[in-house]
Amino acid sequence: MDTTLGDPLVGHVLDGRYRVEARVAVGGMATVYRALDTRLDRVLALKVMHPSLAADAAFVERFIREAKSVARLDHPNVVGVFDQGTDGTYVYLAMEYVAGCTLRDVLRERGALQPRAALDIAEPVLAALGAAHLAGLVHRDMKPENVLIGDDGRVKVADFGLVRTVDTDTTASTGSVLGTVSYLAPEQLEHGTADARVDVYACGVVLYEMLTGAKPHTGSTPAQVIYQHLHEDVPPPSAAVPGLAPELDALVAGATARDPRLRPADAVGLLGRVRTAREALTDEQLDATPPRATPPGSGGPDGAAGAAGSEDRTSVIPRTAPRPLPAAD
Repeated sequence: MDTTLGDPLVGHVLDGRYRVEARVAVGGMATVYRALDTRLDRVLALKVMHPSLAADAAFVERFIREAKSVARLDHPNVVGVFDQGTDGTYVYLAMEYVAGCTLRDVLRERGALQPRAALDIAEPVLAALGAAHLAGLVHRDMKPENVLIGDDGRVKVADFGLVRTVDTDTTASTGSVLGTVSYLAPEQLEHGTADARVDVYACGVVLYEMLTGAKPHTGSTPAQVIYQHLHEDVPPPSAAVPGLAPELDALVAGATARDPRLRPADAVGLLGRVRTAREALTDEQLDATPPRATPPGSGGPDGAAGAAGSEDRTSVIPRTAPRPLPAAD
């Protein structure tokens, strides 16, 4: 289904510069479009804040301030921010466009991933978050939807729209908790505070999901999931995937400890643990195929018809990014 039909921005030139070509995704705070920068003749992504939020002057001010913070994060695994502006009631960010898909798309089609693929994705994600943490920023909304996998095999972290400086609260002006409940750390849910360790927790949950094909905490209501975050440990992935290496269980357990003092202090610390664990695994352990895995292009784990696309869901990044051309003399 073409979700761009009826969207008033599609076909519009925003701020006299950005020609909106198609709607890519809709989130809780904004809608993302593919657009053409008519000045530089390049394709980029436009993140346009929902009108209800754009009417809140304090929210817009914070949005702009945080956009400037993210724009200073110059890292190959962070989606770049190029510009910010307003056009009437539209408040937008102009960002790097990544041709490919999200980790959520990959998990929906393939179910669980082989440990090698899971670690191949986890490492650049943690490198990106590590750069943010070293700069004093926390993402606070890490989830598979915010991990982009390009058709060239590059992995990038997107949507730092909820980013905050460390030691600030996580509640919006409405008092609602921002983020996706399945990936929120216990201290976010219980106290509304966050530091780099909430991103560590979320990455542990995402790693569990990549290894098993399922979220560790489930329920029919958000309240049930919140209760589990607060009172139940994330189970070891090997409970769902027999034979999974104990090093992977230890990675998930360390990252998702309910007491934040028991987690790595930041993504840099968790990245070190991931690399150490990988070195301890054999090729057989890294390439073990989990029961919930689905071959690419054969449909998702629920039996739905496959809609491979996007370089067959980017082949879960076995390819390497192209090397840069040598500089001209």
